[in-house]
Amino acid sequence: MSSKDWIEKDFYAVLGVDKAASADDVKKAYRKVARGSHPDHNPGDPKAEERFKAASEAYAVLGDDAKRREYDELRSLFGSGAFRRGARGAGQPGGVPFDVSDLFGGAAGGGGDRRFGGAGFQDLFSSIFSGGAGGPAGTAARGPARGRDVEAEVALDFGDAVRGVTLPLTLRAPGVCDTCHGNGAKPGTSPRTCQVCHGAGVTNRNQGSFSFSEPCRNCQGVGTVVEEKCPECQGTGGVTKTRTLNVRFPAGVADGQKIRLAGRGEPGARGGPAGDLFVHVKVRPDELFGRTGDDLTLTVPVTFAEAVLGTDLRVPTLDGTVTLRVPPGTPSGRILRARGKGVVRRDGQAGDLLVTLDVVVPAKVSDEARAALESFAAQTPPAAREHLEARVRRFS
Repeated sequence: MSSKDWIEKDFYAVLGVDKAASADDVKKAYRKVARGSHPDHNPGDPKAEERFKAASEAYAVLGDDAKRREYDELRSLFGSGAFRRGARGAGQPGGVPFDVSDLFGGAAGGGGDRRFGGAGFQDLFSSIFSGGAGGPAGTAARGPARGRDVEAEVALDFGDAVRGVTLPLTLRAPGVCDTCHGNGAKPGTSPRTCQVCHGAGVTNRNQGSFSFSEPCRNCQGVGTVVEEKCPECQGTGGVTKTRTLNVRFPAGVADGQKIRLAGRGEPGARGGPAGDLFVHVKVRPDELFGRTGDDLTLTVPVTFAEAVLGTDLRVPTLDGTVTLRVPPGTPSGRILRARGKGVVRRDGQAGDLLVTLDVVVPAKVSDEARAALESFAAQTPPAAREHLEARVRRFS
């Protein structure tokens, strides 16, 4: 069981007992739930099996005095708001909401008490309150923070996707306020140092046997207080901006592919690096060509006479035309290959153009054509259907 489970799961509620329940009450409640949801008594009932597993998990903690004390202490600290963090506090403009998975990100190393997913209880809290990076308390709240990634979608014409193209992309995304240059203060004024934390951005507090730091509530962990807010960004230091980027889509980009532009996302906080821009590519279908990997596909109709006698076909490509030889006696569905007329690969080599021949049968023919076909049929041996005749005779 991971440390995250200890915070997210209410084991008392699972067993249906109060937090002040005695050890005997916990045991009785567990037996009652386990009896009613045991898989042997509820065959084929996945919900009952889940209840049984949840009850066993809860009793493994609440039925052990030491584990129960540590579970209660951890839940108490979490409920007090000790783990809230963010540049401006959760729920405030520009704030970063707390994610319980972040809390254990730096605390799952080797060694320590295995009851907390590999890290001892003391190691867990030292990792949390040092910002998860071994630095002093408050480092995570005030240090540089990477900007968020931004996603956009662009629709490309089929030919542009195959050849490659550069297109302007207009985005509306948060950026640094040009009026206050990101400090949130009205021009001509400056943020003052917080008098509660003296610029540290964190305050120390004792609870039970633990002493830990938390973001200063007066300045929301920033270390400074803005008395006169910037009229443009209202003190947040950031505004939504419209910007245009020229994005290069490489030759051969495919539908559904993602193009990553490093450092073109949202700007970082407190001097941190910008996030990345991910552009999702949608390729509009072409009325003639299809695509299979690096090969282009094309279907070309031919007459019965062309298929029987053979012919030379001029077919289009994305950059001109090519002539393909249709050999005599070509069946419908045969694929001819025009080498190097497909999608250019990154190594400079190109795929092929695959031309599928579709023999067209006319719905109506003239009397002269019918007479010619009847004469042709009389001089042509029938198609080999011996392998079908035996089966036909069985049903006759």
